[in-house]
Amino acid sequence: MMAVLDEPAVLVRPRVPRRAPAVLRRLVRSSGAVVGLVLLALLFLLAFAGPFLSRWSWETTDFTAFREPPSATHWFGTTQSGRDVFAVTLRGMQKSLLIGLFVAVISTGLAALVGSFAGYLGGWADRILMWCVDLLLVLPSFLVIAVVSPSLAQGGWPVFIGLLAAFMWMVTARVVRGMTLSLKDQEYVLAARYMGVTTPRIILRHILPNLASLLIIDATLNVSIAIIAESALSYFGFGVQPPDSSLGTVIADGAGAATTYPWLFVPAAVLLVLIVLSVNLVGDGLRDALDPTTIT
Repeated sequence: MMAVLDEPAVLVRPRVPRRAPAVLRRLVRSSGAVVGLVLLALLFLLAFAGPFLSRWSWETTDFTAFREPPSATHWFGTTQSGRDVFAVTLRGMQKSLLIGLFVAVISTGLAALVGSFAGYLGGWADRILMWCVDLLLVLPSFLVIAVVSPSLAQGGWPVFIGLLAAFMWMVTARVVRGMTLSLKDQEYVLAARYMGVTTPRIILRHILPNLASLLIIDATLNVSIAIIAESALSYFGFGVQPPDSSLGTVIADGAGAATTYPWLFVPAAVLLVLIVLSVNLVGDGLRDALDPTTIT
């Protein structure tokens, strides 16, 4: 009889799940993140499509209705000057959402660039950049914005976005710097450096992509922080200036009559709470989904 030779063993490479589908699966499994995403999408739809459902503009005045309660004509009632509360609230909601998004993107981007360049370059560049970070950290941001914003009121709300973003990136920049210090000695970074790749290209293509999880979570949570900060500053008159409005200005206008004319105060306050809640739910879901120790 002929001996039957065993077939050569085939080495099977273990299958490593791709990161993006794994993150998406974990995000979908998180009930809180799904609720937050759905709620946030509905709030954006209400803010930007809702004004087309009403015949009243946020600038229109109804001289036959002053402080009228909610009705078929004015769904959220009217203000003391005859403006439609529904239209004014949605206008304020648009401004608050846009300010929150722009501030989050600018502050997270600034933190990523400053922290990564400081950590990668080291030396005098690191010392100068971190000195600027420490200086901004000790400044009372609320007081500085309150003092500076009135003199820049003519620039409108884009200037206010810059002021808010200028005081929201420092802590994240320090975290990014610390993580960059550990990444810059990795083999792929050293190989790119020995091949003559420029420093900006190494940072943008090799350092920052490995910090994407941190930056995505930071930007998400910064949206709610920026919206709260904007609402607080606008409430005290240091943010968005009349005749424009934000949720903070709407709440401030109705706070004095919150018990007697609640429709002036309640809609904007409820929408502010829902926006912050939905963004925080999404942020918590992203934090869990992007955790590399739990990607399956």
